[in-house]
Amino acid sequence: MSEKIKMTTPLVEMDGDEMTRIIWKMIKDILILPYVDLKTEYYDLGLEYRNETKDQVTIDSAEATKKYGVAVKCATITPNADRVKEYNLTEMWKSPNGTIRAALDGTVFRTPIIVKGITPFIPTWTKPITIARHAYGDVYKNTEMKVPADSKCELVCTDKDGNETRSLIHNFNGTDGVIQGLHNTDKSISSFARSCFNYALDLKQDIWFASKDTISKIYDHRFKDIFNEIFENEYKEKFKEAGIEYFYTLIDDAVARVIRSEGGYIWACKNYDGDVMSDMVATAYGSLAMMTSVLVSPEGVYEYEAAHGTVQRHYYKHLKGEETSTNSVATLFAWTGALRKRGELDKLPELCRFADCLEKAIITTIEEGVMTGDLALLSTLPNKKKVNTEDFLKEVNVRLQAIL
Repeated sequence: MSEKIKMTTPLVEMDGDEMTRIIWKMIKDILILPYVDLKTEYYDLGLEYRNETKDQVTIDSAEATKKYGVAVKCATITPNADRVKEYNLTEMWKSPNGTIRAALDGTVFRTPIIVKGITPFIPTWTKPITIARHAYGDVYKNTEMKVPADSKCELVCTDKDGNETRSLIHNFNGTDGVIQGLHNTDKSISSFARSCFNYALDLKQDIWFASKDTISKIYDHRFKDIFNEIFENEYKEKFKEAGIEYFYTLIDDAVARVIRSEGGYIWACKNYDGDVMSDMVATAYGSLAMMTSVLVSPEGVYEYEAAHGTVQRHYYKHLKGEETSTNSVATLFAWTGALRKRGELDKLPELCRFADCLEKAIITTIEEGVMTGDLALLSTLPNKKKVNTEDFLKEVNVRLQAIL
């Protein structure tokens, strides 16, 4: 290419932690900056800088995403007690993903990237399964505490007139314990439902929604009721015209149906269920690093990310100067997804084409037998060639140049 592709509106770029932060720079240097006159508004969501800014940088990045409409995010650490010590943190900061998802009130859609030679562990899965994960509330915005023995714990709701409603959680007679409080809102659940139904119409795929309303007769049942009401009033006829269907089932029944299915549908889950099931689906299709992930808000704001974590083990090897063979595909697809969406919104077909060509180059590289260690263990292709982290990106670049 003689001239770099121009951008008119910036992407919001959210840098991250550990090995994925290393890969982030490699991807930009090898596969994006030589071809695209990249415009980004940069936010460092690395754990040290989040600690330095008391997590204000995460809030700022979410607000910037609302402003510009498209973001691309690197994987980040959500600290536990060990990480607080390791990074000398002033407090145990909350998940950046949780903060951003709450700010955007969006739905996370995760779909496996299918390549020849990687056979799903579930042999009937011949089509991708997209997990639609509600991205607000539940355990990710919970309040929790330790409870000393012989305490009485209640849920207390005070209405706008000062009237209290109380419900007993538990009498902790003779034992310490723990409690947590979860919440959600009708507004967010409604946004979740509409995002799911719209996405199903876009993909022309059936959509399932599953929760546990038989046990959670108020909380989970509220999700079921809102989904049903919105579907009946707003989407039933559209689904009929599109030749697709929506149905609700219990989460345990959904798991059984999923295992027996061929794929090719969207499975909508509450926040925690979606977190767990997207990892299960990704692993069953081959690798967590072979999963696209996009957060879509009701206002049409998009945040693309890798579905996996920061690859801590590889990072420690990297710090010792040892060679790593880390799969960068999900992070690459976060970049291609964001660039394509930016191109669509700004009417820049050459940027969309670049994203398409880069994805094709990635798939071609793997299907020609060149891959990182995790895929080499899974691939049934003959004459596989395992390469290190940087060499994989260079191999992709060779094919990208041929396509462009």
